[in-house]
Amino acid sequence: MSRIEGFDWLNEWLWREEYWLPPGIGWKDTHLDEDQGHFPLPRDLLCTLPLAFTFIVLRYVFERVVAVPLSRCLGVKDRVRIQAPSVPKLEAFYKQTSRQPSQPEVLALSKQCGLSQRKIQTWFRHRRNQDRPDNTKKFCEASWRFVFYLTAFLGGLGSLIDTPWFWDQTECWRGYPKQAVASAHYWYYMLEMGFYLSLLLSVSVDVKRKDFKEQVIHHIATLFLIGFSYCANYVRVGTLVMLVHDSSDILLESAKMLHYAVWTRTCDSLFVVFALVFLVSRLVVFPCRVIHTTLLVSLDFYQPFFGYYFFNALLLVLQALHIFWAYLILRMVKKFIFKGKVERDERSDEESDEADEVDLGQKTERSNSKLTSLAHNCVLNNLTNQRNINSRMPKAR
Repeated sequence: MSRIEGFDWLNEWLWREEYWLPPGIGWKDTHLDEDQGHFPLPRDLLCTLPLAFTFIVLRYVFERVVAVPLSRCLGVKDRVRIQAPSVPKLEAFYKQTSRQPSQPEVLALSKQCGLSQRKIQTWFRHRRNQDRPDNTKKFCEASWRFVFYLTAFLGGLGSLIDTPWFWDQTECWRGYPKQAVASAHYWYYMLEMGFYLSLLLSVSVDVKRKDFKEQVIHHIATLFLIGFSYCANYVRVGTLVMLVHDSSDILLESAKMLHYAVWTRTCDSLFVVFALVFLVSRLVVFPCRVIHTTLLVSLDFYQPFFGYYFFNALLLVLQALHIFWAYLILRMVKKFIFKGKVERDERSDEESDEADEVDLGQKTERSNSKLTSLAHNCVLNNLTNQRNINSRMPKAR
């Protein structure tokens, strides 16, 4: 089989009608006249790639022209960290082998460099801290996402509030799959997918956290869900899914910004609002409105097919993640109420190594506000667990 024949076979297999359309409906049945509007086609998604690169350029300009000056106005400060002395052998090991050497490796490095094991361990602590992103970088990243989520939410809400399926989710399926896509919803989809594609392309230069791999998987899954729902013309319900998620993401990113600016009381209040919005939107609205209509109401309009099972499976997996994240929030709230303490943020920056500085004799103090500690430690809010090192640690002016 030649390469061209193999590609034709794959293309024919991939777009088989039984995968994408209900029984008894073919691609010819989805044809719309020019006056009826635009039917979503897979080739429409090709424009998301140039959109992704456009987002990357816009982000670069935004962070330098808007975010950095804004961070200074809000009082974001970066710590001046102790620089690790130049030791070529340790530097080579750090870059090529491991950032956190094991005890046998420390012993071997000690013999090679003529330094004590204590000094070797101290050098690696300082070296790891050198690579930690500063608060300004994290503020810029959060502010860029905040601007997009706010714009996307307001634009999505404006395009959906007058649609019948926004108020009555039964309308998502009336006439399915022969449903035209309005220009506003088309661009809502393209911009959302282009944005997440830009996040995936820039993930290597973004702030790395311990859940780096999970972030990559999340971006890929999001792109796959958006792309599949568009090709299967689940656009109406897909717009509702995106709107529900953007609503809490706005509060999440704004809480990060205030956290890096050390606006403690405002951050506390905003985190409480974020937690409430998250629990309501992800545990009430999403399953009771969105999943209910895709899983049950849709069966009143067409017989189940592969796309029905696949799309609902993705939504149920997403809901399982919502329940898991909500459990973590509620568990931390419980510890806060009954024990007055919470655990460290498992998603804090991978480079964050401030706990190790305790071993060097430097004392740390926690935030005065317990709600701030809750916000800092919540897995969902992604707020980096920051501690204010005492006066021995110099701070940037």
